[in-house]
Amino acid sequence: MAHDPTDPAWGTLLDLGTPSAGPLHLRLARALRAAVVGGRIVPGSALPPSRALAADLGCSRWVVTEAYSQLIAEGYVEARGGSATRVRAGAVPGPRHPRAVREEPWKPEFDLVPGMPDLRAFPRKRWADAVREATGTLPSAELGYPDPAGHHRLRQRLAAYLARGRGASLDAGHLIVCGGTLDGVLRMCRALRAGGHTRVAVEDPGWSRLRAAVAAAGLVPVPVPVDDDGLRVDLLRALPEVRSVIVAPAHQFPTGVVLTPPRRAELIAWADEVDGLVMEDDYDAEFRYDRHPVGTLQGMAPERVALMGSISKTLSPALRIGWVAAPPRWIEALSGADTIGTPPPVIDQRAFAGFLDAGSYDRHLRASRLRYRRRRDHLLREIASSLPGHQVSGAAAGFHLLLHLADRAAGDVVRGAARRDVRVADLDEYRMAASSRGATLVLGYGNLADSAVPGAVRRLAEAIHEAPRRADGAGASRTTA
Repeated sequence: MAHDPTDPAWGTLLDLGTPSAGPLHLRLARALRAAVVGGRIVPGSALPPSRALAADLGCSRWVVTEAYSQLIAEGYVEARGGSATRVRAGAVPGPRHPRAVREEPWKPEFDLVPGMPDLRAFPRKRWADAVREATGTLPSAELGYPDPAGHHRLRQRLAAYLARGRGASLDAGHLIVCGGTLDGVLRMCRALRAGGHTRVAVEDPGWSRLRAAVAAAGLVPVPVPVDDDGLRVDLLRALPEVRSVIVAPAHQFPTGVVLTPPRRAELIAWADEVDGLVMEDDYDAEFRYDRHPVGTLQGMAPERVALMGSISKTLSPALRIGWVAAPPRWIEALSGADTIGTPPPVIDQRAFAGFLDAGSYDRHLRASRLRYRRRRDHLLREIASSLPGHQVSGAAAGFHLLLHLADRAAGDVVRGAARRDVRVADLDEYRMAASSRGATLVLGYGNLADSAVPGAVRRLAEAIHEAPRRADGAGASRTTA
């Protein structure tokens, strides 16, 4: 059935995949192309205005205009002055035998898109032992449908770990086990909506799928800028209809900045003043290299903060296990029928509980910190050697960093790198509000083999040197972490 361009639910029509599948504007172009080729958007159909589609997808307008430009260049759509962008008549010949169209994802030789841990380092034997122990000891009565709040043993072990390792203040009764951070955000936002909230503030730049989860819960994501000290709480105060916010204080994605102590105190004071809730995304908190890990906001104000985390970045995104540690006033709503998602399999929950019990998780985190720090240092040395004069920031934690281009446009470099089989991300892809800076790359190194670092940087340097100089001669402003 052809899609009606007046239907606002374009986000449900387009499968944008995950960040590992490439920059967002290329994923959007690929999804639109597949919809045209597959007949879901017929010739002559008008595509939504770039601003409207950007709002529906929770991304910047630049992402949409870049995707449209790509499809215009390929001949799939056309834009005429004063009228909508439309699918060209005859752009796709009708197939003799209609069939499903699925493009194979691009698998570059060097993938520096952030968000993926070192999959080669997954502790297969220790995890297999934990699964074997869980399968052998799980009572038959627990092989039925899982407790929506999570297995009791895992909640107990998680509460102990979060108190010991992250400075959280909670007990097992305050914990909900969920299918990852996004599932936790979706559940919490549904509870907020039931409690009368209509808008949620989100960091800008930030993760587009997190904004999409807010929208999927029926709430409006409202961008609040991030600077060198973290979320601009002063601008948050200027939003009278907002009483909840999602923030990553330990290591903001993608800038890598840390929410400073004064901002932390200011944020908690704001939550008290508006009787609101802070949703704390504990992103990359376990991987800090140049100083001690930053404690949780939740430990400072357990009545105002819901702590969210997962093992997607510490172990593997294939294990869909996350958690929400919520204030007591929200636990009942969070466990209600309207907020329940799909809980992780019981055997996986029991296995992770045993993994924690055996000390395997702590050992894996210690080994991972050493591995990522060594790889980060290697990457920084290669950048200093091949790209002198280019500044780096956000490298104190996690497994991605920002590379500030001296006098090149990030979009040109992204395309040049792709021609060299290197995938990198433009910081502007993560923005909701428009930005004219466009001179910063986000480089992920978590799943990059140590031996691949020199080759990846060498090809990236070639792409940077080949790109035309910016007309204004200006580079990106430096952000520190």
